[in-house]
Amino acid sequence: MPKKVLIIGLDCAAPELVFEKFLDDLPTIKKMLSHGVYGKLKSCIPPITIPAWMVMMTSRDPGTLGLYGFRHKKSYSYETWIANSKSIKHKTIWDIISEKGLKSCIVGVPPSYPPKPVNGCLVSCFITPDAEKDYTYPKELKNELEAKFGKYIFDVEFRAEERDQVLERIYEMTKQHFQVIKYLIQKGDWTLFAFVEIGLDRIHHAFWKFFDKEHPKYVPNNKYENVIREYYKYLDKEIGDLLGLLDNDTIVLVVSDHGAKQMKGAFCINQWLMQEGYLKIKGNPERGARLEDTQIDWSQTKAWGWGGYYARIFINVEGREPQGTVTPEDYEKTLGELAEKLKQIRGPNGEKLDNKVYKPEEIYEELNGDSPDLIVYFDDLYWRSAGTIGYETLYLSENDTGPDDAVHSEYGIFILYVPTKKLGLELENINILDVAPTVLNILGIRVPKEMRGKIITW
Repeated sequence: MPKKVLIIGLDCAAPELVFEKFLDDLPTIKKMLSHGVYGKLKSCIPPITIPAWMVMMTSRDPGTLGLYGFRHKKSYSYETWIANSKSIKHKTIWDIISEKGLKSCIVGVPPSYPPKPVNGCLVSCFITPDAEKDYTYPKELKNELEAKFGKYIFDVEFRAEERDQVLERIYEMTKQHFQVIKYLIQKGDWTLFAFVEIGLDRIHHAFWKFFDKEHPKYVPNNKYENVIREYYKYLDKEIGDLLGLLDNDTIVLVVSDHGAKQMKGAFCINQWLMQEGYLKIKGNPERGARLEDTQIDWSQTKAWGWGGYYARIFINVEGREPQGTVTPEDYEKTLGELAEKLKQIRGPNGEKLDNKVYKPEEIYEELNGDSPDLIVYFDDLYWRSAGTIGYETLYLSENDTGPDDAVHSEYGIFILYVPTKKLGLELENINILDVAPTVLNILGIRVPKEMRGKIITW
């Protein structure tokens, strides 16, 4: 009987918690570690949900995919577009096994809205606007699921002060997701089943400061101190229930796209670019004004930035941007000077920060789409990037787009569980690019030479 593969994606699962701090409370995970191989999974640059899940499922880096985050710059424009399933031009593992006549069931793997045809079934991910849209393939699967489980919950608003409501909603969503997954697993017509649960990411961002004693906003003995631990325990139980539905010919992977750590604050990248003379704004912007809502004097602007868990910097280049000011001849000089200045940025008290500045052409195999000119990690991502302006300081103690306690870290988790073996091996040097080749190898399918990862063996 041919093997099957179940990929359990836990968005933002942190190796320090899964493999160490919480492990004794996670009996299912503990069993999986003893029967399989596991280790920290190095994410891509940037370690963000989009593009990371597609990097994992295609074994192509963000530059090759032309995906550098959720939003992207339009060519010869200052306007933006948002990534969705149509942005994916490379074959995923389910595309490849479909060519071999094998069926897949895909649930919540970003970006999967709008739903694309697949040899099997698909439920789209958290970027789906709402449940009124068509979000399944085949189309009629939507009515089948809603008749059994109610209106589908794609995501929750986690950047909110009403933490009790956030917590309740996350559990409501996660419970429904696992009900759907169990139902589809038991339908049985699949060789590959892959799903991503976004709830863990939302729990981390909404509740990290309540449990991390090193967080600058941690308060001892607060009511939410054990929320994150309890959610991991809940996930462990749900995963245990899933394993009970599988036969011994099913190999199970538990993976995450990135990890999590405390957010120290937000650095105002565009405020800094204004201060340094790279960005010119007309008038006096209100506090917290979005750059796109202000009047930018492009004739006096050399560079602008985007906020997020990392910063993206764009040079205003003649011939590439509508009102470019930096000549192609001066591009490298301007870029180099700016990169050096960004590396030297210090913290609010003058402390040295571990800033990392990347040029996309130096870290990616290809550059497709409109890549940023620089990718910046402030203090190795401990400080997120605030794109809004109008502040009297460059440093914010809170995220500029709503409450957020955590940032992403570059290592997620990798567990490969073989029910019939007793391996218990911890591996090193596992990369997010390695997942797709490993899955294809398990299924006996030749790995395309274009894939950039290696096969993980045991």
